[in-house]
Amino acid sequence: MTLLRESYLYHLWTMLLSVYDGSIVHRILAAVGGWCNRQIDGSRVLRVLCREGAVARIWPDSCLCRLLTWIINFPGALLHRLYSALQLTFEDSFFARLAFAMGEETAIAQSWMIMLLWVIPFSRWNNAYSLMGFVLLLVLFHAGAMHRETMRLDLADIGFYPLVFFGAVFLGVLLSYAPSLSLRFLFYHISAALCVLVTVSAVRTEQDLKRLAAGGAVCVAVSGAYGIVQRMQGIEVNASFVDLKVNAGMPGRVYSFFDNPNTFAEVLILLLPLVLALVLSSRHLVSKAAAAGIFVVGVAALGMTYSRASWVGIACAMAVMVFLWKPKLIPAFILLCCLAVPFLPTTIWNRILTIGNPADSSTASRVPLYQAALEVIRHRPISGAGLGTAATQAYIRDYNLYHAEAPFVHSHNFYLEVWIQAGLLGVVGFVSSMLWNIKRSAHTIRRCGSSAARTITCGAASALCGAMVCGLADYLWNYPRVMCIFWFVFAMALAGTKVCFAEKNLDFAE
Repeated sequence: MTLLRESYLYHLWTMLLSVYDGSIVHRILAAVGGWCNRQIDGSRVLRVLCREGAVARIWPDSCLCRLLTWIINFPGALLHRLYSALQLTFEDSFFARLAFAMGEETAIAQSWMIMLLWVIPFSRWNNAYSLMGFVLLLVLFHAGAMHRETMRLDLADIGFYPLVFFGAVFLGVLLSYAPSLSLRFLFYHISAALCVLVTVSAVRTEQDLKRLAAGGAVCVAVSGAYGIVQRMQGIEVNASFVDLKVNAGMPGRVYSFFDNPNTFAEVLILLLPLVLALVLSSRHLVSKAAAAGIFVVGVAALGMTYSRASWVGIACAMAVMVFLWKPKLIPAFILLCCLAVPFLPTTIWNRILTIGNPADSSTASRVPLYQAALEVIRHRPISGAGLGTAATQAYIRDYNLYHAEAPFVHSHNFYLEVWIQAGLLGVVGFVSSMLWNIKRSAHTIRRCGSSAARTITCGAASALCGAMVCGLADYLWNYPRVMCIFWFVFAMALAGTKVCFAEKNLDFAE
């Protein structure tokens, strides 16, 4: 670190910063940014959007929330009574004390699990790993709850709308066109639900948040570096991934170890904002430089995926990140984006120009997919065809609702796919969960002072915004591992809000 501070580049950088601070450009951007801040603070539209609804407001104190909280914490309460009755026996046991200590640091164990699980190559991946991992974390959490009475699973901070969605998931199996096909997908959603429950309950401090974000950063570092190596070694152009006529000259799309370039890109748009949050919140120069390096590697790998929907999603995520973190930087962000356009590689620019081009087979192929999904909704608007892509594929095939040469895999739209799988209650619960979480996070960020918890909450909320925009043209849950990562980011926003409220004594109703 001393060598870095004494280097020529460091002194050059500090000199440029000092020159910029006294420049006319800085004063103009600061004035425009201050105006943007005042407009945001005085916006009637934003006040309406940030207002918490009656359902969300009464949820923590409702009888249903208390009952469900009591039910899921019943095992922990029994274990604590057992500990109280045999306290001396447990305290004399080295292994019991070790289990208690590990249980009280479940967030640390989760960060390590994330590092290990999300870097497993697709060829060796099994979806049961996620379920087993989060079940083990839940057991570990109960070990901590056995020793500490205040350590309990938290349903109040998870909110009402996510419970509505996960309830609709169970109904999606019961009301499915093919229940046996839907049952397998139920376990994927259970893994996601456990991920949310454990993450929100285990996180207590901003250090826990930083550890979990660092776990996601490891996934970006390993997968991004592997993707870049793929590009250096050369990837054969896959005709199923790109229209060779419209995208002539485009190299093969990087997919790292996620089997599909779109899937890899979706992982990156979910985790890159958390990596950026680490860059902004790290206090030490070495950790900040390491996080910045990982971010650059991830962005480079995202560009090499040539995933147009994900590019739009990450652009939205970065815009929201600036808007939430420091609105006064919005003019500078817009200026930087405009200046960056001429420096884009030709292949990326040509790929961007194909967005919305009906001559592109990838774009054109979505039309019959959307039509088939809308036909399912027309036939079964309330219940949907059933949980999981297998049940919807069977329903569409049996009723001859899809008319195209390529096989129907999913509808290539997040919202349509959730609707045809989990029914009307599922899509309402899903959209409501996203909007409520993003709105609550944004409100907390605006009221909370500068801190790592605030920045990471900002990163998680912006990642969700990017994913929801990407979802207009793709289905992010086609791979269950990406579904788990999605709900992990969702839980990070909830946990970050929880930590901000606890540290700053905020009141959402204010």
